[in-house]
Amino acid sequence: MKKDLGVKAAVFPMPVLMIATYDENGKVDVMNAAWGQICDYDKVILFLAEDHKTTANILTSRAFTVALADRAHMDAADFFGIASGNKMEDKFERTGYHAVKSSRVNAPVIEEFPVTMECELAEVVETENVYGIVGTIVNVMAEESVLAEDGKVDAGRIDAILFDQFRNGYYTVGEQVGKAWNAGMGLMKK
Repeated sequence: MKKDLGVKAAVFPMPVLMIATYDENGKVDVMNAAWGQICDYDKVILFLAEDHKTTANILTSRAFTVALADRAHMDAADFFGIASGNKMEDKFERTGYHAVKSSRVNAPVIEEFPVTMECELAEVVETENVYGIVGTIVNVMAEESVLAEDGKVDAGRIDAILFDQFRNGYYTVGEQVGKAWNAGMGLMKK
C-alpha cells in the first residue's frame, strides 16, 4: 500500500551536471545543477535560478559547457553546489581543478570530468512556472578511458553520480540491465 508523502520533487535519478562558464572578466565559474535534461537530440535544458552567477554568465557569454560528474570527483562536484560564485571569489581555484578554453564555444572545459557537452545558448524559456536555459550541443568530448571499443561512451565506465532528491544522496550508475528499444519488444508481438 502506498503512503502519501505530500509534495516532493519525486524524480529519481537526477543527473549531477557541472555547468561551466566564464564571467565578464574571463574567470571560470562552475556550478552543480541536478535540474537539467536533454530536451532534443542536440539540445539540453537547464532549470537554473535567475540569480545564479552561472545564469548571468551564460546570458553574457551565450555559451556554457555541461559535464557529467563522476565518483572520483564527487567532493568537488558537491562543493560546486554548496558554494556560490556570487559570494565566493575563489570558488573554482579552491578545488585545484584545471580548465581549458573550449575550441568551439566561449566556455571552459573542466579537465577532471570525463564527459563534456559544449553548448551555445539557444534560448531562454521564461513562463510563470519555468525558467529554462536551452543550449545547442555543438560537440561532446569524452576521455578515452570511458569509451567502449566501438568509440561510443560506455555509461558503466563513467562511474557517473546521480542525485537522490528524497534523501539528498549521491549514487553511482550501476550495471546495464537491458537494451533500450529492445527490452519491451516481446509485448509488441501480442
